[in-house]
Amino acid sequence: FFDSGIGGIAVLGEAVRMIPGHDYVYYADTLHIPYGTKPKEDVKSYILEAAEFLTSLQIEVLVVACNTATSIAIRDLRRKYRYPVVGMEPAVKPAVERNNGKRVLVAATPLTLREEKFQNLVEKVDRDNVVDFIPLPELVGFAEEFKFEDDIIIPYLENKLLHYDRAEYGTVVLGCTHFPYFKRHFGKLFDNDTAIIDGSRGTVRRLKN
Repeated sequence: FFDSGIGGIAVLGEAVRMIPGHDYVYYADTLHIPYGTKPKEDVKSYILEAAEFLTSLQIEVLVVACNTATSIAIRDLRRKYRYPVVGMEPAVKPAVERNNGKRVLVAATPLTLREEKFQNLVEKVDRDNVVDFIPLPELVGFAEEFKFEDDIIIPYLENKLLHYDRAEYGTVVLGCTHFPYFKRHFGKLFDNDTAIIDGSRGTVRRLKN
């Protein structure tokens, strides 16, 4: 399992629950975090370096438990290595399918939202033009510093959401593996019937297959 920091641990936890009895290695590239605000080519070099190290450990499968890293480097990794490479994808498709006429808000890092892979995904599934985006790069730093207090996170999110009508959204997609740590904070700011989802379980299902 690979991530820029602690975000992918939530995905790893899902894997340990759904696929027990295996040996797991977790690599956190804390030297170069955050990825989401850095130049694409720099981030790609960090990812390839990490994959080279993990390959030296004779891994059988690589899980890129980072949405930004997946959007930037998944094709390169699959071309380079013979073992399966499983990536993360923001849960936009299930969100659009379940939105019941309401809008979908995707929260992610700026780099993920800019990448062609993400734009192509939205173009493919968002036929009714219901998907909006919001970059929240600071949440990565909050998670890495273990800052989860309401008096820090709630004002930050309220400020970022200032120009969004929260009542319009039926689903919020947490499109960065660091963001599920803040699920309860999002829950306090949106209606009770607003679903707040991420792609961890779908990724682990692919890993299990």
